[in-house]
Amino acid sequence: MNFDDQLQRYFGTTDMAAIAPSALDAGVERMKVDLGLEIDRGRRFALWALLHMFGNAPDLDVAFKDPADREAARNFMDLLDQHGGAS
Repeated sequence: MNFDDQLQRYFGTTDMAAIAPSALDAGVERMKVDLGLEIDRGRRFALWALLHMFGNAPDLDVAFKDPADREAARNFMDLLDQHGGAS
């Protein structure tokens, strides 16, 4: 999944600063629906990561059945924290 492609798909722009609040809410809601429907582990993780960056990711135990996926998500959150990332 390409980050810019996902921004375009869910928010109609690749410029995060140009996302209107209403478009942000609608895009996040669509991402949550897609996350719930996605069965591919990699795509599911990418959607969860994008939701996390927007501060709207579900809890790890809800998002991931596999303990390895939860650990990968924890590592992702730690890396973001170390580099001044989102949420």
